[in-house]
Amino acid sequence: MTLMKHLAAATASLALTAGMAAADPALIFDLGGKFDKSFNESAYEGAQRWAKETGGSYKELEIQSEAQREQAIRRLAESGANPIVVMSFSNIETLNTVAPDFPETKFVLIDGVVEQPNVRSIVFAEHEGSYLVGMLAAMASKSGTAGFIGGMDIPLIRQFGCGYAQGVKAVNPDATVLTNMTGSTGAAWNDPVKGGELAKSQISQGADVIFAAAGGTGLGVLQAAADAGVLSIGVDSNQNYLHPGKVLTSMLKRVDNAVYESFKAGEALEPGMINMNLSLQGVGYALDDNNKDLITDEMKAKVDEAAAKIASGELKIHDYHSDNTCPAVTF
Repeated sequence: MTLMKHLAAATASLALTAGMAAADPALIFDLGGKFDKSFNESAYEGAQRWAKETGGSYKELEIQSEAQREQAIRRLAESGANPIVVMSFSNIETLNTVAPDFPETKFVLIDGVVEQPNVRSIVFAEHEGSYLVGMLAAMASKSGTAGFIGGMDIPLIRQFGCGYAQGVKAVNPDATVLTNMTGSTGAAWNDPVKGGELAKSQISQGADVIFAAAGGTGLGVLQAAADAGVLSIGVDSNQNYLHPGKVLTSMLKRVDNAVYESFKAGEALEPGMINMNLSLQGVGYALDDNNKDLITDEMKAKVDEAAAKIASGELKIHDYHSDNTCPAVTF
């Protein structure tokens, strides 16, 4: 079942009183900025797609610091925006505080779970999509060493790294997977200089394919890899175009679809949780003109076969969140 069908089934139709206009939806971007070419920008693309298709308008806010989280959500709720899509697990505590104060407003949290009667929580099976790009990394690697560079060191990012390492090891059990995290605060999402330094360190240790799951920091990883003549893997949005022919693929996390469908549901959006996994086409890998020469038909066939098995439940990928451990790598 696609996400669209899933949400449609879960969302009741909204009959508006004659003459009453629907409220504008709203989107709050997380640290790193709207145009981070990754997580936030994917959300922006989903909002823009809704606006272009419907002719509707929406409100948006970019926060610059942790201290602005509650203020931003309250400001939009008080303005009458409905629903309000809030980016990032970092807003879990904030939404638990604010949502009860606005019972008639529907909120959507991307990348976290809040159990409130007016909150829809949308999470992603990052480990499933990361497994697929890990397979591609192992098949493309000549050195047998693959790298992973995460942003903030939290379970969510370890989820990416764990899935990736499992995919690498599935293809090459003897492969080495190097891992680094950028930092322990929100600043870790927007430090491309540090990302580049970590990439250079991994390259010096033999890594010839590096997966960056670090928001804006990942742009430095992709640049350093391209400069050194090794391959990189983008994240969230399709980042293949940033360095054509040098980005092996991108692990797609369809935040755009989540935002688009939430805006489309409008005030009729139902609370609860959706896990956007491979079966809901919530994650995947990117293949386009920018990387088509890097992925052979044989590589694609193997990854697509694995994707089908994961989607059907035949192949289970270890979920780091289940026990905070990873069988394929140590963080």
